[in-house]
Amino acid sequence: MNDKRVRVRFAPSPTGPLHMGGVRTALFNFLFAKKQGGDFLLRIEDTDQTRFVPGAEEYIMESLDWCGIKVDEGIREGGKYGPYRQSERREIYKKYADELIASGNAYYAFDTPEALDELRKKAEENKETFTYNAATRNGLDNSLRMTQAEVEQKIASGNNYVIRFKMPVNYEVVMTDIIRGEVRVNTDTLDDKVLFKSDGLPTYHLANIVDDHLMKISHVIRGEEWLPSLPLHVLLYRAFGWEDTMPEFAHLPLLLKPTGNGKLSKRDGDKMGFPVFPLFWKSAEGETASGYREEGYFANAFVNLLALLGWNPGTEQEIFTLDELITLFSLERVTKSGSKFDPKKAEWFNHQYMMLKSDAELATLFQPVLNEKGIEVDSAKLIRIVALIKERANFVKDFWDQSFFFFQAPVSYDEQVVKKRWKNEVPSQIASIKDVIANVSDFSAARAKAAVSAHIEENGWAFGAIMNALRLCVVGAGMGPDLFEIIELIGQQETVLRIEKALAVLK
Repeated sequence: MNDKRVRVRFAPSPTGPLHMGGVRTALFNFLFAKKQGGDFLLRIEDTDQTRFVPGAEEYIMESLDWCGIKVDEGIREGGKYGPYRQSERREIYKKYADELIASGNAYYAFDTPEALDELRKKAEENKETFTYNAATRNGLDNSLRMTQAEVEQKIASGNNYVIRFKMPVNYEVVMTDIIRGEVRVNTDTLDDKVLFKSDGLPTYHLANIVDDHLMKISHVIRGEEWLPSLPLHVLLYRAFGWEDTMPEFAHLPLLLKPTGNGKLSKRDGDKMGFPVFPLFWKSAEGETASGYREEGYFANAFVNLLALLGWNPGTEQEIFTLDELITLFSLERVTKSGSKFDPKKAEWFNHQYMMLKSDAELATLFQPVLNEKGIEVDSAKLIRIVALIKERANFVKDFWDQSFFFFQAPVSYDEQVVKKRWKNEVPSQIASIKDVIANVSDFSAARAKAAVSAHIEENGWAFGAIMNALRLCVVGAGMGPDLFEIIELIGQQETVLRIEKALAVLK
C-alpha cells in the first residue's frame, strides 16, 4: 500500500447534527492525509433514506469549514471519482451485488419482516437470540434452497427480497488494524448481513466497500463502533477479488463521558452544560442543540482539544497549530482505549487561545456585546480594559461580567462584602480618602495610589481594609483587576461620584 497515493475519506450519514466524535474522525483523516501529501474526501452516505434529516448535509460541510478541515474532493469540490453522494451512485451497486450472487458469495432472501420477527420472538421465549447465519439460513425463505427458475419466478412476481452475504462456515478471519494490531474473528459468530435492500439501495456495508474501491481509498480511518463490521468488509474485498488493493484499517477509540463510563452523548452535554456538536443545530421539529462555535469557542481551540482526545504527540506540549498537528500526527500514537472528555479542559484550551490573541483583536470581538447594551467606548480605552480582565475569562462572552463596572456605576452592593468590610471607622476613613482622590492633580493610577497610600500610612490605618472598602464603593463587589487601574480608567470625577453614592447608600 505504501507506494500508492494516500487517499482517505470521511463518510458521515446525514441523519442529524455531526457529533464532535465525528469531527474528530474527520480531523484524524485530514491530518493523516495532509502529512502524507494525500487527498481528503468527503462522501455523504445517504443510502438509508428513512433516517435522512434535511439540513444535516449542509451542517456537516459547515462544521468542517469552521474547523479549517479542507476537503479535496466532495459534493461541492467535485473530483474525478464522483458523485460523492451515495444516493446519486445508486445505479452502481446492483451490478456488484449481482456479481456476489454469481460467485456464490451472496444470495437472495425473500423472508418477510413479519416472518423474521416471529422467529426472533420464538427465540426470545427460549431465552435465545435468532441469527440469520449458516446455522439457520438453509431452513429459511432464500435462494439457497430454491432452483434458479424458482428464484427468477419469485423476482418476476414482484416478491420483495434482500441480498445477503453468505458468511463462510467456521472460518477464522485474520485482520490487521493499524491501531489495534492483529484481530481474529471466527465467522460462526457472525450473521449473514443484508447487502442490498428491497428499495433498490445498498446497505452501508456494500456501498462503503464498492465506493472505497472505486475511489481508490488507501486507508479507512473510522470510529471503533465499526470494528465489528471489519470481518465482513475484509471478506467482501476478498469475495470481489480486490484484496491486493484493499485499504489499511484503523479504528479510533471512543469519546467517553466525563465520568469515563460509556460513550459521550448529547444527554451528557445537556445534563452537564457543555456542547457535543460543533455548531448550533435546530431540527425541523424545533429541537435544538448547542454548538461550540455559538458557545464562544475559537475554532482552533476546538480542533486542538479534539486532536488530543485519543492521540498524543509523546511530549508535554498541548497547544498546537493545525500545521503542527499535520507535521506530528501519526496513527501509531493513537490510543486503543477510549478517551474521556473533560469540559473544564475544553474551557482551558479556549482560554489559552484567547490569551494568544492581541488585546486589540479581543476588544473588537467584545465590541458587539457593548453595542448591544448601547455602550459607546473609545477603542484605546477598551483595549486597556480587555488587557486588565482577559486573564479572568475563558470566553469573550465572559468579558462583560468581568468588566461591567468600567461602564456603569454600581446599582447595588454585595451584601456579604458590606457586612465584612463596611463597619466601625471605615465609612469616615473612606470619606477622607474621597477628598484625597478629588485633590490628586494630573490624575493617573500611579498618582492616585501614591496619594491614597501616603494618607493611609500617615493615619496608621490598615491598608487592606481600606482598599477592600474602596473597591466596594467603586465596583459594588469584592472583584475586579487592580483597583487604581479601574479608578484611572473610569476617571477622577466618576470615582468621586461613586464613593459619594456608596457613602450615601451604605450609611
